[in-house]
Amino acid sequence: MTGFGYNVHGFGSRATARGFAINFLVIAGGGGGAGGGGGGGAGGMQTSAELGQLLIPLATDITVTIGAGGGQNGAYPQSGLNGADSTLAGTGFTTFTSDGGGLGQHATPSAGTSINGGSGGGAAYTGSGGSGVDGQGNDGGSGGRANAPNYVGCGGGGKGGAGGNPADDSKGGAGGAGQADSITGSAVTLASGGAGAGRQSGTTAATTGGGGSGNGGGAGGNATANTGGGGGGGGSRGGNGGSGVIVISYAGDQVYSGGAVSSSGGNTIHRFTSSGTFAPS
Repeated sequence: MTGFGYNVHGFGSRATARGFAINFLVIAGGGGGAGGGGGGGAGGMQTSAELGQLLIPLATDITVTIGAGGGQNGAYPQSGLNGADSTLAGTGFTTFTSDGGGLGQHATPSAGTSINGGSGGGAAYTGSGGSGVDGQGNDGGSGGRANAPNYVGCGGGGKGGAGGNPADDSKGGAGGAGQADSITGSAVTLASGGAGAGRQSGTTAATTGGGGSGNGGGAGGNATANTGGGGGGGGSRGGNGGSGVIVISYAGDQVYSGGAVSSSGGNTIHRFTSSGTFAPS
């Protein structure tokens, strides 16, 4: 069948006259959390479990780009910065892209940034959360609280759910849920949103899937590297978003190089935590 502009192959044979069938997990970098505001949105997450196998041309090198997590714009009070895209690109097929996560919002976002992303960033104590990309993630929370002296932000969206809103004036909204994927042979939850925070005390725990915790009394929690999680909001500064990851697997023995190579269940697995090349051996 054909989906999302890519030729996909749903049968067990890894090689046909049309190309080589691979399974994939492509996660972009998560957005950075805000100081005194919203949590960052998770990087966009796309999988062959949802979209079907990707058919790539035989004997073709694939350029793998891993998106960095979003950091901070510098001065307090600040919004976070957007996560960067993760891509698979090569000759003979359309570049496959997961979008970087939206920033966690303070009242005034940084110039040239967007609260929208693979998953949307959480709103500050005022405004609306960012929009997630359909099929990649969910929206950030939009129900912040503006009751002086503790202005409280919302959680960033995750692959598995929208960012949460603060239940009261003491702590920020929870990050949106991540989603489990088993391409490596065991289920791992990835791409959760960062928790929001207020300007004063009160903490919000990290959501399973790599997103950072919210900390109204200090710095927001950094997301876990290579999960695409959003950074947590903080009272003094936000946490950084997590870098992305790309995993490629195919049936049978190893015939390609690139990334950290392992095997499970009769499949060869290539895990990229930094940019590189997936190439015939």
